[in-house]
Amino acid sequence: MTEVIGVKFRTAGKVYYFSPKGVSFSRGEYAIVETSRGVEYGEVLLENQEITEDKIVAPLKDILRKATEEDRVQYEANHALEREAYETCQKKIKEHGLEMKLIDVEYTFDKGKALFYFTAEGRVDFRALVKDLASIFRTRIELRQVGVRDETKLLGGYGVCGRPLCCHSFLSEFAPVSIKMAKEQGLSLNPSSISGVCGRLMCCLKNEEEVYDFLNSKLPALGEFVTTREGLKGEVISVSVLNQKVKLIVNLEKEDEKELREYSVSDLKFKPRRKMDLE
Repeated sequence: MTEVIGVKFRTAGKVYYFSPKGVSFSRGEYAIVETSRGVEYGEVLLENQEITEDKIVAPLKDILRKATEEDRVQYEANHALEREAYETCQKKIKEHGLEMKLIDVEYTFDKGKALFYFTAEGRVDFRALVKDLASIFRTRIELRQVGVRDETKLLGGYGVCGRPLCCHSFLSEFAPVSIKMAKEQGLSLNPSSISGVCGRLMCCLKNEEEVYDFLNSKLPALGEFVTTREGLKGEVISVSVLNQKVKLIVNLEKEDEKELREYSVSDLKFKPRRKMDLE
């Protein structure tokens, strides 16, 4: 077992483990740590606790110290520098005629590196831009190309639900999302109905996948023939997953006479669906 604390560096960012070096931390405090990018200022989300070695990505780095009020002031000052760097970089991109869209700028806490995030349709030769930026800011420059989902995560915004975007507020990692999830949830497959701000399938489809898998496993499939509580045979023409109700074309006792009826799933007899059937 190894003692660690968990630290994050941006809103909805990943939580990374560090060795507290015997210093006691509480959730919500801040720490100065050494990362692969340089010295960073991060928020403690996981206070001191022991975890097994298999959950640690070696080597585990030590904290440098607890953050002070002076560190917080420096952190805020860095944000002001980032805004200035953003404006400067925008001008240089236009001067060089580069087909790229600047998204965000980040300084490491010690200002040893400035990271510029951008999107572009293809590869961009930004070597001249890096030289210009390095001569202006006198620090290491890194330009990092990101995709549309990462762009939305960095910029933030509001979803069709009216709430802040999941990826910007709490979702630390993107999970794979498929059109099958929308089908299983009975949603319209119109791209505008199931796509997020980024233009990709909405991440919240993944959030509800497990619930819909469970509910669908208790329902018959479309086109399946089932038996009602009265002993009548009927073909499933639609299902309401959340209400657990089924609409049938029922064969009545009179010859060639059929009727549309709705039943609760508990009033029907049929073979339960297996996991592979749902896929």
